[in-house]
Amino acid sequence: MTEKDVFPMSQRELNRLHIVRKVLERSCKQREAAELLNLSTRQIRRILVRLHQEGDGGIIHKSRGKPSGRRIRPSIRKRILQHFRKHYHDFGPTLASEKLWERHSLKIHPETLRLWLKKDHIPYPERKPRPHRSWRVRKECLGEMVQIDGSHHDWLEGRGPKFCLMAYIDDAASRVFARFYAYEGTLPAMDSLKRYSTRYGIPQSLYLDRHTTYKSWAKPTIEEDLADTGPLSQFGRTCKQLGLKLIYANSPQAKGRIERQFRTFQDRLVKELRLEGAKTIEDANRVLEAYLPKYNARFQIQALKDTDLHRPLDQHLPLESIFSIRDTRVLRNDFTIPYKNKLYQIQENVRTKTLTVEERLDGSLAIRHKDRDLSFHEIKIRPNQKKKEKQSKPNKKPKAHQSPVPWHPWKKFTCFKKPNAA
Repeated sequence: MTEKDVFPMSQRELNRLHIVRKVLERSCKQREAAELLNLSTRQIRRILVRLHQEGDGGIIHKSRGKPSGRRIRPSIRKRILQHFRKHYHDFGPTLASEKLWERHSLKIHPETLRLWLKKDHIPYPERKPRPHRSWRVRKECLGEMVQIDGSHHDWLEGRGPKFCLMAYIDDAASRVFARFYAYEGTLPAMDSLKRYSTRYGIPQSLYLDRHTTYKSWAKPTIEEDLADTGPLSQFGRTCKQLGLKLIYANSPQAKGRIERQFRTFQDRLVKELRLEGAKTIEDANRVLEAYLPKYNARFQIQALKDTDLHRPLDQHLPLESIFSIRDTRVLRNDFTIPYKNKLYQIQENVRTKTLTVEERLDGSLAIRHKDRDLSFHEIKIRPNQKKKEKQSKPNKKPKAHQSPVPWHPWKKFTCFKKPNAA
């Protein structure tokens, strides 16, 4: 077979050639071929004439390999690429095509420009590849995993202060629990978790973001390195004491269920607060308390399994101590410890170097040693410390300026000889 017998044909052309050959072999009529190829019998006869004259290559379209009649002239292409190299080297194809038309009256489609740049190996800013995400199946049981997050929004639409909504949503049944707080921090997170656990029980795991409230970014200490444990935030320490597993999301899309819940609340809950005339955070929490049962009754779904994995919150545990901000302070020789610019006197005789200070949810303060509360009181009036009076030194008269003698070596002019003593 010679090179003249090889024709680059598409599948559509190969199918057309196969049917037309059947007509030439008289195993198929022109009318039947026209119906199969969706052509007219007149066009079938034209193709037959071309095959007689050119052979199988006559089935190929005559425009194959020829430049388009609507192509952009090479001179315009050259001008466009010159302008791109000179003025728009850090522009994307879309913005560059807009500026070429706006400033140079050169109209070019962004995709055409992109293909030109790619063909000539001209670098241009490209979009970052979209990260791949896979769909995650819901958990099967209630309480197996609960997503938690906070949403800062103008919930009262200017009728009152802005605050944060701390929300929990069960991954298996989409059951929602929420409460308004002044900010998203450690104490609001602990208070909301305590309220959730009191009502529904302690879930198996929490799915949350990497906010500093939930995850500590401090460098591990030597003890933590030796124990192969990372640093814990105050909220993380509380969850560890409750046996709660924390799962940190790498992106907002990973915990999309709670993010979509906030978008719904920012539409529906805002209107509910407006209808109820809420103006303070107390009014908003009162409205939210009555709104959530109706919302869950409508939008909560049935979990795949009927098993509820929430553990009851043991009331015999020292909950006030668990749900608190802890800090360690050095006990001084006079049995006092400083905390937040205040001085506290310990009223018991304890043999230790450090004590634990706990700031609890109700605003109270506790000082503990070996899981035991110590009695103490704040020293509000400290004894006056006599300052040592500085002994006033007699003022010395400043020395009068004395010019150097003429034969001093600092003099730049010629030194005089020292006069002989009389």
